[in-house]
Amino acid sequence: MSRIGKAPIEVPDKVDVSIQEAVSGYTVTVKGPLGELTRTFRPEVVISQEGNLITVARKKEDRVSRSLHGLSRTLLNNMVVGVSNGFEKNLEINGVGYRAAVQGKVLNLALGFSHPVDIPIPEGIEVKVDNNTKLSIKGYDKQLVGDLSALIRSKRPPEPYKGKGVKYAGEQIRRKAGKAG
Repeated sequence: MSRIGKAPIEVPDKVDVSIQEAVSGYTVTVKGPLGELTRTFRPEVVISQEGNLITVARKKEDRVSRSLHGLSRTLLNNMVVGVSNGFEKNLEINGVGYRAAVQGKVLNLALGFSHPVDIPIPEGIEVKVDNNTKLSIKGYDKQLVGDLSALIRSKRPPEPYKGKGVKYAGEQIRRKAGKAG
């Protein structure tokens, strides 16, 4: 039995969960104070709700069902946590002349290229910039927050010699020694 999959999900009072069974699986809609998320889960798992607890079980004991059990429970838990509390990732920009600014629904980055890098901000995501070098990405969809953070970091990953680039807050960059002169 999956240790993660068998744990029940506790639904807060301010969150409303509706589960609909179909041939293609279960469609779960989670509404909360921060937003609304909908996801369709595979038919190998059974999702049920009793009161304020949601449980995820599997229909069979084959390899696919076992692998989807914990994954489905984690995805469902992320939906509940997202619409009630939200998720946040913090990024730091290091380097001379490197900076960020938010203009409307576009994030403008100056990362040492000959041109500015513009990244559109998806719906449901909020980006804040402090001191031109610290980014805070907040949202209720964990996947969107992580994808946008990874996209921003991929535009100029930190390099090992001077540490210039975009990194996650608290990320340790392995440094290398320069030329021995």
